[in-house]
Amino acid sequence: MQRRLSDGEWTVMNAVWRGAPATAREVLERIAADTGWAYTTVKTMLDRLVAKGALTAEKAGNTRRYAPRITRPEARRSALRALLDRAFDGTFGGLVHHLMAEETLSARDREELARMLAEPQGDGRDRDDEGGDPAP
Repeated sequence: MQRRLSDGEWTVMNAVWRGAPATAREVLERIAADTGWAYTTVKTMLDRLVAKGALTAEKAGNTRRYAPRITRPEARRSALRALLDRAFDGTFGGLVHHLMAEETLSARDREELARMLAEPQGDGRDRDDEGGDPAP
């Protein structure tokens, strides 16, 4: 996927990742309480994500079933790369410096960050490929 996801698109993608394939109605049920969106809004967002290459759409009877073409970790890498390029001169060091100097991190967060930085570089996979929070 070459284009960044908007906040609304992230909302829709997260709903699809939670249970794919999904119809527009199923996605709406998953996000309606948080967004208040109409069915037509969800349908428009799903079609936009298909056009961007983030989702596939397969016709099943009178409905379409949407499935991700990209994984959550792939989308996160793309979003992080875009943030690094825009806000931190393309470097992870700038981001880490900002986190340590400018953000309020708990002692546990600081310890976890230091531990991760001290570990040998892994295989590049996201720690929560399954979509949940990383284990402590």
